[in-house]
Amino acid sequence: MHYSISEPDTGVYNAMNKGIKVANGEFLLFLNSGDCLIDETILSKVVLDLKPEISIYYGNLLYSENNKPVLLNAPPKELSFSYFLEFSLPHPSSFIKKELFEKYFYYDENLKIVSDWEFFIYCICLKNQKHKHLDFIVSDFDNSGMSSNLNNYDKMKVEREQVLQKHFPLFYNDSKLLNEINSKRFRQIVQIKNNKMSWNFLKIVINFLNIFQSKKQSEFSKYYTKI
Repeated sequence: MHYSISEPDTGVYNAMNKGIKVANGEFLLFLNSGDCLIDETILSKVVLDLKPEISIYYGNLLYSENNKPVLLNAPPKELSFSYFLEFSLPHPSSFIKKELFEKYFYYDENLKIVSDWEFFIYCICLKNQKHKHLDFIVSDFDNSGMSSNLNNYDKMKVEREQVLQKHFPLFYNDSKLLNEINSKRFRQIVQIKNNKMSWNFLKIVINFLNIFQSKKQSEFSKYYTKI
């Protein structure tokens, strides 16, 4: 059955919640303005994979950059808490059981950018809902949206911290450490470690800095002892 409605809303998540309430299918897929399915046969292909014991399916995503189609990094087969601290599932290529929204919560309309990320990390990391990766392209993503705008990065970061404090208060401080581990600088160090010569040189530099730092601290301590 085809159904459409055009009316004012208070934001993207308000519009998506309206869709959830009127949908009568078992699985839901959200395509926002500018998004489209990769072709007209993809839903028939996806249906062959859908099983009732799986709550969330997520496929790969294509997007156009400077009018050139680019394949986004495919999400991993095995998801983790640390993955969600840096990334999210591509909702234009994700199929979600409608009953999850009714069982837990609808999208939080107070969040302007990360409400879909909140729903994924809550269902998968906290409620252990079964999920499966569909290793093929499902949708073409319009990268002009809010989450792709670098000007919204600080707002997105604040909202993500609010979500972590709300649902994972005991892991909040650990999450900041994991973010540091996932940082570009840490990955660079890992790459250096794979090169024996570069790694040995880096260790020499670190040892020198430690000696220098210890010497400065010792001088500082003597100074205050005399005072």
